[in-house]
Amino acid sequence: MAARKLLGQALKELGFIHEGMVQEALTLQKESDRRIGEILVELGYIDHEQLGRGLAQQAGLPFITAQELQPDVALIGKIDSASARVYNCLPLRMEGDRLLVVVGDPLNLSVLQDLSFQAGCELVGALAQPTALAEAIEKVYGTMDQGMGALGDAVEEFTASGSSTFDLDDKEAMANAAPVVKLLNFILYQAVRDKASDIHLEPFEDDFKIRYRVDGVLYELKAPPPHLAIALISRVKVMADLDIAETRVPQDGRIELSVGSHPIDLRVSTLPTMFGESCVMRILDRSVVSLDLESIGLREEEKRVFKRVLGIPHGIVLVTGPTGSGKTTTLYAALNAANEEGVKLITVEDPVEYDLEGIVQVPVNEEIGVTYSAVLRTILRQDPDKILVGEIRDGDTARTAIEASLTGHVVFSTLHTNDAPSAITRLLDLGVEPYLLTSTVEVIIAQRLIRRVCADCRQMYEPDENVLRELALTAEEVMGKQFSYGKGCETCNFTGFRGRTAIFEIMEVSEALKMAILEEAPTGRLREQARKEGMRSLRDSGLLAIFDGLTTVEEVLRETM
Repeated sequence: MAARKLLGQALKELGFIHEGMVQEALTLQKESDRRIGEILVELGYIDHEQLGRGLAQQAGLPFITAQELQPDVALIGKIDSASARVYNCLPLRMEGDRLLVVVGDPLNLSVLQDLSFQAGCELVGALAQPTALAEAIEKVYGTMDQGMGALGDAVEEFTASGSSTFDLDDKEAMANAAPVVKLLNFILYQAVRDKASDIHLEPFEDDFKIRYRVDGVLYELKAPPPHLAIALISRVKVMADLDIAETRVPQDGRIELSVGSHPIDLRVSTLPTMFGESCVMRILDRSVVSLDLESIGLREEEKRVFKRVLGIPHGIVLVTGPTGSGKTTTLYAALNAANEEGVKLITVEDPVEYDLEGIVQVPVNEEIGVTYSAVLRTILRQDPDKILVGEIRDGDTARTAIEASLTGHVVFSTLHTNDAPSAITRLLDLGVEPYLLTSTVEVIIAQRLIRRVCADCRQMYEPDENVLRELALTAEEVMGKQFSYGKGCETCNFTGFRGRTAIFEIMEVSEALKMAILEEAPTGRLREQARKEGMRSLRDSGLLAIFDGLTTVEEVLRETM
């Protein structure tokens, strides 16, 4: 088989660039680990269309310009709208008995085989510029204003079509059946569109549940008949390159998609249960997460603390909270703010959730001994300035992190504790000596995510005595303040909430707190001392969010003590 042509060579053959430009881009690529095509566009040597033509030349595919993205209307039904959006592809025209399908990614041609079952004919590929293709798809298929409830209609249509009968012994045939492919694509598209963070496919004895987690809360959707659980979950396993014949042990995999021209990463986890495999897909969509200190919910005084912390020469900064409270996002935002040319940043994570440009990221793999503590020791020989340790899980990792901070590094990490003062107790429980804590820990930040009231249907009201009693407030304390709630509208899928923001409890380790730690004071005393020095508790931060009209009383009561 002939070697794949290099992109630089393809662009030179097309006359867009010369060898000097290629060498300049290659030099910059070694420094940044970015794709050479992106670098050539940034340098202004080529535009996005020329890059697309070069990629098509490299892949041996025809290139379709934005003006040529005019599909035969009669062929649109060959690929349904959800599949078109999930795979960023568009049926264009028939070439003999084969359907020409335009894709945005030359490495995504394997989807043509999947879609051939749905289209009912052989597919051949062509390439277009991804953004132009996404715009054409929206224009052709129209905007889908349906929310989560639309899945119920799709399920009813699917079941009524008579396509729900399969040979249950042939998992591969079920996974590749056109109706199953179409239905799963619809589930994935709706989840991404509704900004869900997780999709749960759960088989029970007489039931099959499909649930989305949106803004931290699970919503159950109308699901197909129970016997289709095997078909749908087998389809997920095929896409994630897992063993569909093995149903007795948990499996983990990954699916990469491009929805509306931006990349989506799905982390797939299957778990054997009494009634079949349960499957959860975590959706990592960078376009939804803002890795910026200005947009994670910090108040002005909290931003000042963060910026001061980013400037310390050494020490440990801890972020605490339960799973799903946004700890990693906060740390990524902090690293992004510290990511300058003169600063070397290295992370060790399990898993690496988002690629951060200019930051060296190392995934943990405990099966082969690549543990947090082992990687940390190696990282210290890589001359970093700041280090992110995904999580301090044990005494060994805690001690290595402390050693790193004592040798002149700033270490960011997370802990699973309920509030900031409890982190000290947790580290002592892991066997860390009190004098080492006082020498290294600079700031501990506890956080929670609370749902924001939908701006389109926000309603204001005066709180009654019951509400004030639950919040331990008096009528005088809320004088002149109005509380808000979401009435429910199409924008928020009639939930009353749209998006989330973080609330924080920031404990700076002062001299008085260090003395209390050396005396191994209980958590209550540490909390009392921190409050005396001005620490705002999570509940107090939640109250400020209520007074600002950002969230509801119920949200704050649910997330804080």
